[in-house]
Amino acid sequence: MSTSTSLQPIGVLAPGANLNAYVQAVSSFAILSVEEEQQLARDLHDNGNLDAARKLVMAHLRFVVHIARSYNGYGLPLGDLIQEGNVGLMKAVKRFDPDKGVRLVSFAVHWIKAEIHEFILRNWRIVKIATTKAQRKLFFNLRGAKKRLAWLSNDEAEAVALDLGVDVKQVREMEGRLASYDAGFDASDDDEDDNYVAPANYLEDNRYDPAARLEEANWEEASVNGLEMAMEKLDDRSRVILQRRWLNDDKATLHDLAAEYGVSAERIRQLEKNAMNKVKAMMLEA
Repeated sequence: MSTSTSLQPIGVLAPGANLNAYVQAVSSFAILSVEEEQQLARDLHDNGNLDAARKLVMAHLRFVVHIARSYNGYGLPLGDLIQEGNVGLMKAVKRFDPDKGVRLVSFAVHWIKAEIHEFILRNWRIVKIATTKAQRKLFFNLRGAKKRLAWLSNDEAEAVALDLGVDVKQVREMEGRLASYDAGFDASDDDEDDNYVAPANYLEDNRYDPAARLEEANWEEASVNGLEMAMEKLDDRSRVILQRRWLNDDKATLHDLAAEYGVSAERIRQLEKNAMNKVKAMMLEA
């Protein structure tokens, strides 16, 4: 087996800012022969050799780059797509059984695409409704089904719906989302289009509405006055308990008050509860 693959740092799994350098690096790794792949896979499968797993991953990183590039049309960074595909590759290597008689690349394609699909669905905002299996299939196959840039004809939409197992209405909805673009909710600082009005500017700001603020102030004043009047009608002990338990900055505990009044903490809790019920009742009557 070529030694160049085994000597590469594991950090190459994470494409950094210099994506071209990463692609060149993974393209330089030697492709494994069937015998080499079987030997490494069996060493991992039978002995749990992690170095064998690393060599299998390294030899197939170029394949992840190839798959990730096919998803460039979704407007997400290629480096992120590659990283997610690498996660899928590592999952595939972990689950690969050398006795099944297939090459690792054939087995791994499902895992690589699955991770990339999940990443796209999490991050492409205009298609977040693609939550069911049928919708996800539609999302990732509709572009390939469209043979031209124009909108699908009725016959074409029906054919796509039949082929993918969804309703024609779902095909039309997804087609519209694929033809749309994301607009920022707030206007960006570098927006040079003077005619563009961000959606946020259409919303009414009620934070400083004079009527609302006056109503809120009147409600707070009425509540405070009602509480003070209700507290004055309590007996001295109940009033002190509520004051010290809820209204003072330095609040007393049940045990503190129990020690002062020479009763149990449970008795203080009962007095507190009764006093609060009386205050609530008097404030509702006011």
